[in-house]
Amino acid sequence: MSVFELVQLAVRIALAAVFVFMGVLHFLPPTRRVMATMIPPRLRWSGTLRPEALVTFTGVCEIAGGIGLLLPPTRVPAAILLAVFLVAVFPANAYAARNPERFGRLATPYVPRLIGQLVLIALCVFCAL
Repeated sequence: MSVFELVQLAVRIALAAVFVFMGVLHFLPPTRRVMATMIPPRLRWSGTLRPEALVTFTGVCEIAGGIGLLLPPTRVPAAILLAVFLVAVFPANAYAARNPERFGRLATPYVPRLIGQLVLIALCVFCAL
C-alpha cells in the first residue's frame, strides 16, 4: 500500500467517524429539536418534508455515508454523495450562523462554517480519488 493510499484510508476512517457521530446526533431529542429549527423558514414544509423528517433523513444520510466510506464497493459513491450532501445542508448552517442568539454554540460564524464545509467537501473528494 502506497503512502497516498494509507493517508486516504486514514482520512476515510476519520471522516466516517465524524459523519456517523454527527448522524447519530440527529436522533438525540435535544439536538434533533435544534436541528429542526435550523432549517430556514423558506425551506419549511409540512407532511413528508417537515423539518423533523428532514432531520431524520439527513441523519440517515450521514450514517449511511460514513459507513459507505469504509466499504470498498461504496467508498467512491459515498464520498461523492457526502460532498453533495454538504452542499445541500449548507443553507441550514448558514441560517444558524446568521441567528447566533437563537442557536448558541451551534451557530458557528458564517465564514468559519463555510471554510469548514469546503474542507469537508475537499476531504470527501480526496476520498473518492
